[in-house]
Amino acid sequence: MRASRALAVSATACAALALAAPSAGANSGPTNVTVNPFSVHQGGTIEITAQGCGRGGTVTSNAFPRADLSVNSTGRSRATARIRDNATPGRYNLAVRCNDNNRVVTHQFEVLAGLGALGGLGGSVGPSSTEMAIGSALVASAAVGGSLFVARRRRLSGARV
Repeated sequence: MRASRALAVSATACAALALAAPSAGANSGPTNVTVNPFSVHQGGTIEITAQGCGRGGTVTSNAFPRADLSVNSTGRSRATARIRDNATPGRYNLAVRCNDNNRVVTHQFEVLAGLGALGGLGGSVGPSSTEMAIGSALVASAAVGGSLFVARRRRLSGARV
């Protein structure tokens, strides 16, 4: 009789553990956290992705303001963060926390000195007034020089107008 009670208690404990395991695994918090690019200049942006945050979450770091994770159709959560212009170059940690879990996962990234290049803006950065004045002076001097060249050439060849 004692053996059957022990067996019954063991079976009940195993069943309870087996039923609790899937729910614990389903809500285990963020996993597979990635940062792209790993090294980013001051003022640049990074993209943080994570799995396991079914209702979104937040990403925090000393290098950028808090960013919110949004969930896409594939189940991965994604956030974009802009590095502060005055962030000190070096390695930083970021912390990912899901809205439906208190577990925090950290990941490292690196901030590089100096602002990145302003490439690919497609002409959205116009010339300054100094550049416009220099360009106008060059065009005017080319027009005067061309006129003098043509007038001198006509005078030497004796051409009539």
